[in-house]
Amino acid sequence: MVLNCRHVWDYISGYLDNTLDAETRANVEEHLAHCEICSAVLDSTRNILILTADDRVFELPVGYSERLHTRLTQAMLELPPTNDST
Repeated sequence: MVLNCRHVWDYISGYLDNTLDAETRANVEEHLAHCEICSAVLDSTRNILILTADDRVFELPVGYSERLHTRLTQAMLELPPTNDST
């Protein structure tokens, strides 16, 4: 089975937790070998897990939260509408 990026994104947590079945894991690894974007998503997710497991506290730069919320709001406005009629 050939996976597209959306499929791989759905499997990232299971891939990192090593809970995927052998066939799915192999398909994800095959996709990751050829997709820079999904490889970056995997690396970013892995880094987030490492950082959140770290007990140290980091002070955020001044205005970081406001900039983050602004960017998230802009990104949400750019998303195409979904059909959530179920």
